[in-house]
Amino acid sequence: MTDQTSSPSDEAGQNSALQKAVIVGMQPGQSPHVLEEAARYAKLLGVPLVVAHVDVTRFVTYEDPDGYVHSAPIDLNADAGAAEFEDVQAAAASVLGDGGITWTARQLVGDPALAIKQLANKIDAQLIVVGTRNRGLGESIREFFTGSVAARLAHRQHRPILVVPLEEEVPDDQAEIWSE
Repeated sequence: MTDQTSSPSDEAGQNSALQKAVIVGMQPGQSPHVLEEAARYAKLLGVPLVVAHVDVTRFVTYEDPDGYVHSAPIDLNADAGAAEFEDVQAAAASVLGDGGITWTARQLVGDPALAIKQLANKIDAQLIVVGTRNRGLGESIREFFTGSVAARLAHRQHRPILVVPLEEEVPDDQAEIWSE
């Protein structure tokens, strides 16, 4: 089951149906291993899975009393987040298929750690699953300035967080991230 969009009137109903779910933070091109692990835990716990994509090109303008979030783009000419969300939904559908779990996709906006934390509070999530970052200088610089989403989640909320490493095995003698 997938839920692609939500309106203000049905968001509260959807949130109540997702109580105690597992949330997985996804981005386009992310290893399917992260989604597979999240699905495995959702199945073990017998709860739905929420595939969350955070559009960092938008920011929250205000939130209605019923929880519906209104947002605006940082750049008025940019609509990259919608295309990324479609990619995340397609990837989730191909990995989860008929995997025997109920799942839905949610588009969040703003700071990834704060957006996932707010969703987790709304649905009283049991577990948050995120992947490690891609290796490389660009990602290392981004993480230096913005911080790790997993670390920021760990310090800003009380739920357990599962950090899934990249699927590929990393040798013990590999140089640190700054050497790439």
